[in-house]
Amino acid sequence: MADVRARIIRPARRALALGSRMQIADLWPLLQATAASTAAWLIATHVVDHRQPFFAPISALVSLNTSLGERGLNALRLLQGVVLGIGVAELTLLVLGGGYGSLALAMFAALVLARALGGARIVLAQAAAGAILTIVVANGEVGYERLIDALIGTGVALVFSQLLFSPEPLRLLRRVESNALAAMAAALELTARALEGEEALSDRAIASQRELRDHLSELARMRSASARVARHSLTWRTQITPVVRENEDAGHLDLLGGSCLLLTRTSLQAGEDDRRLLGPRVRAFAATLAELARRPGHRETRQLAVERSLEVLRGMRSDAAEPSAELTAALAAALIAVTDLMLFVGVPPDEARAAAAEEARRGPQLEVPEPASARTGPFRALRGRLRRRRG
Repeated sequence: MADVRARIIRPARRALALGSRMQIADLWPLLQATAASTAAWLIATHVVDHRQPFFAPISALVSLNTSLGERGLNALRLLQGVVLGIGVAELTLLVLGGGYGSLALAMFAALVLARALGGARIVLAQAAAGAILTIVVANGEVGYERLIDALIGTGVALVFSQLLFSPEPLRLLRRVESNALAAMAAALELTARALEGEEALSDRAIASQRELRDHLSELARMRSASARVARHSLTWRTQITPVVRENEDAGHLDLLGGSCLLLTRTSLQAGEDDRRLLGPRVRAFAATLAELARRPGHRETRQLAVERSLEVLRGMRSDAAEPSAELTAALAAALIAVTDLMLFVGVPPDEARAAAAEEARRGPQLEVPEPASARTGPFRALRGRLRRRRG
């Protein structure tokens, strides 16, 4: 009995703990998917008068069941697969009739055609499912009704994702930037601790830097998604210019991640005396990245990050009048990392390289440009234009 209680109570406690950590931001997309599915079912039932409109809410749910910024594209892909599968199946029924052979042929043809058209996984799955359902029932009404349900479900999903609850593209991008910067800061903090005597953390520091690839891959995906939202969403078309600009700056985070890995490796290869010098400097650079991760779109935070990173360079140079080969390599890696950070916050390339390579010794007063921002939402901007016209 005790074992049974433990098997029930422990998972329940873990689920409650997980639920307590969920935020409103995590629940909001789930509420949207629920509302969209319900709306699709109501439309299919009371407007189109389908007796069993199960696929309308399913298509709405599947369309919205992906990352923010990709829900509209997911809806169009689902619709593409459904149309393709039903079309191939109806043609097969017209030529060959029903049966196992027709089922296999229609499903294979739908998959091949979806793949030839460059279809994603959801396109392949929906093409095959549409062909299967149409052939198995062998009744054109089923295929027709499923197509209408798919149109209803994806239409509702597009209204939710592209108009009513379209995510702000700059906010999506900055959220991923924050995660990547925080991961870099955490890895450099491990490096600093290893340099200051915790040798067991050396392997963890390098492994943490390698894990940055997941964050950088997510950043690359979100750069494409944010640009797509700005181009195709009626709500955020006014943000095309700032999103393009922020996308260009975010591309430098890939380079910053690589230079942080280089800084970790070169620092950990230094001798004991050099490690004592490098530890506080690496920790200071980690703290700079951690602070920037909290507010990557804030100009004052970016300005402070540039000033502190240049202070790290000046400190590293002053620590070693006659640096060893290992310390020289670490200094070069730090110079590259600081340059990449300045490029990310929008400092022009020539100024960033000059400041990191030479002027950092004299402490230049670099002015970080104002980051890309959408100071007014799209509807507020529209109201402002209408007021000016009335005036």
